[in-house]
Amino acid sequence: KLTELLQWYAATFRDPMMLQPPEWFKAFIYCEAFLQMPFFPIAVYAFLKGGCKWIRTPAIIYSTHVATTLFAILAHILFHDFSKSEHLGPQTQRERLILLSIYMPYLLIPLLILFTMLYNPYYNHVEKRKRK
Repeated sequence: KLTELLQWYAATFRDPMMLQPPEWFKAFIYCEAFLQMPFFPIAVYAFLKGGCKWIRTPAIIYSTHVATTLFAILAHILFHDFSKSEHLGPQTQRERLILLSIYMPYLLIPLLILFTMLYNPYYNHVEKRKRK
């Protein structure tokens, strides 16, 4: 059952945001459902097919959006006082770092995509126009 798995995850890794998400976190969940999830099949197609330079702009938008949301989430994990949470949150620095390590790939992968789109010569090549 998914609810049992969610309960286990939240208790094991002390992630109360999954059981009792703050309003701003709910907004991120809606962005993920309606903006990020539709991007995935498009990106998979473009990257697997290869040669799809048109994916550059959508990938930059996707990666900057996700990275921005993750900075807020990671700051919340590091600095929020979870002692007032209804569900058990991280109390020690070690628990915060463990929870941080779970969210970190969700920042690193979009940053890798962003740097690829910005600095890979294949995606950032500007076509020069001929002068008459």
